[in-house]
Amino acid sequence: GTPQKYDPTFKGPIYDRGCTDVICCVLLVIAIVGYVVVGVVAWTHGDPRKVIYPTDSRGQFCGQQGTPNEYVVLCRARILDSLLLLGKAPVCRSFPVSSSPIQICVSKCPDRYLTYLSAYSSRTPGELEYYRHFCVPEFKNLQKAPIKVLKDKECPAMIIPSTPLARRCFPAIRAKKGVIMVGNETTYDDGHGRRRNVTELLEGAKKANVVLETRQLAMKIFEDYTVSWYWIIIGLVIATVASFIFIVLLRFLAGIMVWVMIVMVILVLGYGIFHCYMEYAKLKGEAGSDVSLKDLGFQTDLRVYLHLRQTWLAFMIILCIVEVVIILLLVFLRKRILIAIALIKEASRAVGHIMMSLLFPFCTFFLLCLCIAYWASTAVFLSTSNEAVYKVFNETACQFSGQTCKPETFNTSNVTKLCPDAQCLFAFYGGETAYHKYLIILQFFNVFMFFWLANFVIALGQVTLAGAFASYYWAFKKPDDMPAFPLFSAFGRALRYHTGSLAFGSLILAIVQVIRVTLEYLDHRLKAADNKFAMFLLSCLKCCFWCLEKFIKFLNRNAYIMIAVYGTNFCTSARNAFSLLMRNIIRVAVLDKVTDFLFFLGKLLIVGSVGILAFFFFTQRIKLVQDTAPPLNYYWVPILTVIVGSYLIAHGFFSVYGMCVDTLFLCFLEDLERNDGSAEKPYFMSPNLKKLLKKTNKGQPDA
Repeated sequence: GTPQKYDPTFKGPIYDRGCTDVICCVLLVIAIVGYVVVGVVAWTHGDPRKVIYPTDSRGQFCGQQGTPNEYVVLCRARILDSLLLLGKAPVCRSFPVSSSPIQICVSKCPDRYLTYLSAYSSRTPGELEYYRHFCVPEFKNLQKAPIKVLKDKECPAMIIPSTPLARRCFPAIRAKKGVIMVGNETTYDDGHGRRRNVTELLEGAKKANVVLETRQLAMKIFEDYTVSWYWIIIGLVIATVASFIFIVLLRFLAGIMVWVMIVMVILVLGYGIFHCYMEYAKLKGEAGSDVSLKDLGFQTDLRVYLHLRQTWLAFMIILCIVEVVIILLLVFLRKRILIAIALIKEASRAVGHIMMSLLFPFCTFFLLCLCIAYWASTAVFLSTSNEAVYKVFNETACQFSGQTCKPETFNTSNVTKLCPDAQCLFAFYGGETAYHKYLIILQFFNVFMFFWLANFVIALGQVTLAGAFASYYWAFKKPDDMPAFPLFSAFGRALRYHTGSLAFGSLILAIVQVIRVTLEYLDHRLKAADNKFAMFLLSCLKCCFWCLEKFIKFLNRNAYIMIAVYGTNFCTSARNAFSLLMRNIIRVAVLDKVTDFLFFLGKLLIVGSVGILAFFFFTQRIKLVQDTAPPLNYYWVPILTVIVGSYLIAHGFFSVYGMCVDTLFLCFLEDLERNDGSAEKPYFMSPNLKKLLKKTNKGQPDA
C-alpha cells in the first residue's frame, strides 16, 4: 500500500465523523429483535424441569403434578435394552419387545430380588404389599391372579436391587473379589422361572457405573468447594491486588519491573524444577512408586499420581524445557527487549493518565456474562420445549398401533372398541407443529447470535480502549492536549457512529466460529464411522478455519484501532491497517510479539506465585496456618480454581495494557510515515521513543 501522507488538519482521533456500515447496524438490530422473540417463544414453551426430573408413562414428573414419588423405574421385557437407555432404570416388566417401555414413579428404588409370583405366593407378611409399590398407581387388588396381573401390565414380573442416580433407579452392580454381583447375589430370577447370571446386566450397566463414579467425583468436588470457597475468594483477591500493584508499578518502574519479572519467572521455574527433583528423589525405594503411568491408567483420585516417581520426572522435564526455551528467547531478543520496554513505559504513562481503563474490562466481562446467561437459558428452554407425545401400544395386531392419541379421550374413542388391548401411553417428548419442526434451526440461530453478540461486546471494548489511548498518543503536549474524559468519549463515539462497523467485524468472526463448531460436531458424529478420508478432510478443514479465525481476530483488532482513530468503515480500516502492518512487517514481528511475550511472562509470574501459595496452603505445608487449611478430598480442586481464576484476572488487567501497546504501536507507525520531525511535520511520539529511535523534532522543544 501507499504510505500515509502528511495531513496538517489531523490532530488525533477525528471528532467530526459520520456513521459507518449502517446496513450492518440495521441487520444487528433486526437480529437482536429476532433473538428476543426466539427467547420469549422458548421461555413460553420450554420447561427446564424436563432436564432434572424423570417422567412416568403418562408424561408426568415424578414428585410433581400428582405423582409425589421421587424416583422412576423403567419396565421392559429385555433387561439389557433398558440398561442401555442411560438415564432410565432397571427392567422389571415382562412386555413384548415391540411395546413401549413403562416408566413408574416410586418412593424409593428396589432393595431386593423379588418376582411377582414369589411375592404373591410368599407367606411372609407384607411381601406383596412391598411389591405393590412398584406397580401402577391404580393397582389395588392384591388377590388378583398373577397371570392376570402380568397380562394387564399392572405390575412388573421382577425387581432387582437398585441405587438412585439423578432420580432414576440403576441396578446396584458391584465387583467383589473379581465376581460381579447385584446386591449380594450372582444370579437372579427373571420372573419366568429361569435363573440368569448377573453378568448379563454388566454390558448395559457399564455406562451407569461410569455415571455413578462421575457422580461420586462431582459430589466430592462439590464438598471441597463448600469448605474452601472463602479461601478461593481470598486467593482471587490476592491475584487481583497483585495484578493491580504490578500494573501500577509498571508506570513508574517499567524497565526494572520487566527485568525483575523475567528474573522472577526464571527463579519460579527453577524452584519448580528443584521441587520436582526433591520429590522424585524422596520416592526412591518406596513401594509402588516405580509403577509407570501407562500401567496405572486413569484414576479419578489424582493424588495417586503424586506417589509415582514417573509423574515428578515428567513435571521436571517439562519445566526444564520451558526454562531453556525462555532463556534462549531472552538471549536472542535482548536488544529488542529494550525497545519493547520503551513501548511498555509509554503504555504505562498512557494507562496512568487514563486510570479508568483498568476498570473497563469489568464492564466487558459483565456484558459477556449477560450474553452467556441469555444464550444458556434460551438453549435450555428450547431443548425442553417439546410436548408430551402419546402413542397407541398393543400386543395384538391393530391398525391404530403407533398412532398419536390423547389419554383424556382415549377410553371413549373407537380405538378401544376395535383394539380392546390397546393402551394410550407416553412415548417421548416431541411435537408435530411448525415450531417443533424448526427447533434445530432455532438452536442454530441461538448459537450464531451468541457468537455474534459476544464478539460485538469484545469489539466494543477494543474500540473504546483504542480511541482513549490514541487520544493520548496524538496529544502533542501530553497530557494537556488530551480530552477531559477520553474513555467515555471513545465509548460514545463507538456506539454512536460505529455500531455497524463493529457488527460487521464481529459478524465475519461469528460466521467462522459457527463453521468451526459445525466441523467439531461433524467430527464427533463421524468418529464412530471410522472413515479415514472423512477424518482427514475434517482435520484439514478444522486446521484451516482455526488459522482463519486467528487471522480475522488479528485483522479485526487492528481495524478497530483505525476505526477509533479515523472513523472510517470496517473494510477501509482493515485494508489500511493491514497495509500499514505489512509495510512495517519487521517491526510488527519483533517489537509487537516481544511485548506480547513479556506480558505473558507477567501473567505467568502472577499466576505462578498465587498458584504456589495456594499449593502450600491447601496441602498444609505452611506451618503458621497449617491448622487453618480446610480438610479436602482433592486439594487440586481449589488450587486449580485459584490458578484459573488468577489467570483470568491477570489477563483482564494485561489485556488493557496489550490494547494500549497495540494502539500506540500502530499510531507510532503512522507517526513515522506522516511526519519527519520538521517544524511543519513534527513527531507526536514521546521524547523517550524519539531518543531510542534517534528521532528529533527540529526547531521545536520536545513536549
